[in-house]
Amino acid sequence: MIYDVAVIGAGIIGASIARELSKLQLNICLVEKSNDVSTGTSKANSGIIHAGYDPHPGTLMAKLNVEGAALYPQWAKELHFDFKKIGSLVTAFSAEEMESVKELYERGKQNGVSGLKIVDKEELRKLEPEIAEEAEGALFAETAGIISPYQATWAIAENAVQNGVKLFLDAEVHGISRAENGVWLIHAGRTDIEAKCVVNAAGLYADKISEMAGARNFVIKPRRGEYFLLDSNCGDIARHVLFQVPGKMGKGVLVTPTVDGNILVGPTAGDSTLKENTATTREGQEIIFDKGCRSIPGLPRRNIINSFAGVRAIAVNADGTPVNDFIIEEDSSVKGFINVAGICLPGLTAAPAVGVYVKEIVNRIFGGKLQPAPDFIAIRRGIELFKNASPEKKEQLIEENPLYGRIICRCEMITEAEIVQAVKSTIGARDIDGVKRRTRAGMGRCQGGFCSPRITEIISRECGIPMTSVTKSGGCSYILSARTREV
Repeated sequence: MIYDVAVIGAGIIGASIARELSKLQLNICLVEKSNDVSTGTSKANSGIIHAGYDPHPGTLMAKLNVEGAALYPQWAKELHFDFKKIGSLVTAFSAEEMESVKELYERGKQNGVSGLKIVDKEELRKLEPEIAEEAEGALFAETAGIISPYQATWAIAENAVQNGVKLFLDAEVHGISRAENGVWLIHAGRTDIEAKCVVNAAGLYADKISEMAGARNFVIKPRRGEYFLLDSNCGDIARHVLFQVPGKMGKGVLVTPTVDGNILVGPTAGDSTLKENTATTREGQEIIFDKGCRSIPGLPRRNIINSFAGVRAIAVNADGTPVNDFIIEEDSSVKGFINVAGICLPGLTAAPAVGVYVKEIVNRIFGGKLQPAPDFIAIRRGIELFKNASPEKKEQLIEENPLYGRIICRCEMITEAEIVQAVKSTIGARDIDGVKRRTRAGMGRCQGGFCSPRITEIISRECGIPMTSVTKSGGCSYILSARTREV
């Protein structure tokens, strides 16, 4: 098949683009180098839906941030992923920082952000009883929210596939060429994919993909950020997303609830030379702990259950000057090739709007004559969560499917039925981490210490593979090396 459009990269940006394009009468494929969707930047970030007061007015960042934030409630309802509009606070700890808060307020107004107001010390304490005594006031943005970024990416990509998008996994792009008839030839893994139009949403590797196509010359500089996660018994520490006044490297260290009831603290912000450098460090963890305590004094260190790092894609021009905006454009000299690059903060928020924006570019490339797909399915049914169900609903679930009566992950109350659904879904999990991202099994206090062996058995059974073939995260990350008796 010659595809009309090939989207490279199955993070939340690529998935959102694929879903929007599936609303048109097009043959589309989504190409991903890993063995699953959402294995890069999309799985390791704050999960914040930003209100839109931070980007500079007139930029694509500002436009798509506000538009993307407005789309999330609808997308979450249609695609069955968690979204909570809890609001955010940018806290000032001095008179000087209060001036910065006022500047952010004015910038937000220019960007068209609704629900903004500046609160004084007394009102701030009513909103956040645990906030530091030194806090002078804050910018409150009621439209800010939180999602699970990996859950959302999976849901969006799955809906795209349900609408006819072909997903290629384990298909790392190692070459791009163009035939005499103008069709693109994408060399991806062991597959050659032909497409009339290419969308480069390769995240940290978008510069390499653009170079392969002979398109715009830019560089992606990785920026690594570390986080730590507090146990769910600390969920009442913060009610809103708590920012500090941003600096030149970003929004600084935040303290925020997650949609699953934990508290997330981070990130650091340091430029890295390695795009895959997701290591955590003692120094980085101490930095975010100390800075997090500036907002919420006395964070309970003993309740830290996990730490991780993510890497953001910062775009720099060929001459070394910063781009300071998203790169979303059909290349000026290489027609039919669209760069969607440098999608750093607020990329997660902007993702649905980026999909709409790229759909308009693709329509122009095809002469503005593309028609809506008559059979587009907007609704995706996700996994019914046992943990959140009422007692009556739990009884009903168990009656309909007895596997709901078997708790596999005791920390998060995840049942065998949910794990089986994660493996058997349209884009099914094939490893321990894939199950974790879809169900949260293994994300509790014990971090998979009790449930991992049982999940390994379930993946083995449902996929029809030996237990020794089950991996943690694909590749050679095998859980078991051999059968004990054979050794």
